[in-house]
Amino acid sequence: MHATSASSSSRASPNKLLARLPAADYERLRAVLRLVSLPLRHVILTPGETLRTIYFPGDGVCSITESMRTGQTVEVATVGNEGFIGMSALFGGNRWLAGAVVKVADSRAQAMSARAFRREMSRPGPFARVIHRYAEGFVAYLARSVACNALHSVDERCARWLLTTRDRAGRKEFPMTQEFLAAMLGVRRPSVTLALGALQRAGLIDYGHGHMVVLDRAGLESASCECYTVLKRLFTRLLS
Repeated sequence: MHATSASSSSRASPNKLLARLPAADYERLRAVLRLVSLPLRHVILTPGETLRTIYFPGDGVCSITESMRTGQTVEVATVGNEGFIGMSALFGGNRWLAGAVVKVADSRAQAMSARAFRREMSRPGPFARVIHRYAEGFVAYLARSVACNALHSVDERCARWLLTTRDRAGRKEFPMTQEFLAAMLGVRRPSVTLALGALQRAGLIDYGHGHMVVLDRAGLESASCECYTVLKRLFTRLLS
């Protein structure tokens, strides 16, 4: 599925991978990059879809999802301005194997064709090195997420999800429904209701009518499991 095209920008990229490139390399890439709008709940990719476009989120956050035969969908990863969407192309694949949906409204991303991405990856240089560093971190992120889902409480995982979304969206306010969060965490809605209620009573968040505001980031970090800090430090190290 396709995002909506938007006008180009002459400013430096808001995506941290592209921002890591030397100015000359980024300027060369601008010829194959375009700015796209990503509306809330927009499905970027569906399982089995031919991978034609690679997305580099700027101020948006996308959920990578897996669906079961029952119709249940769960979030297996998130990608924001620290990464890119279209990992299959890195390994020679031409089809996307999961789902990808936008979870923060009014988001934008820079996009390039999968063909241009593969061409750039075949050239030794800063772009290929940055992408490979991110891929290394993404594998570690997936492994940590599996452990987190198995070992940590819904309350801790909820706090981590909110923190990660806030960081990657670059904003403390964002739309969010309990149904969506429950689906992303792979738990029942009553569990999310209890977790959000506890965080709100503690003064860490303000939530109502599908709108989330993070009030106390430090307090939310204390309520989160260790995985938030571990992964944040990992990506900071890999992309520094």
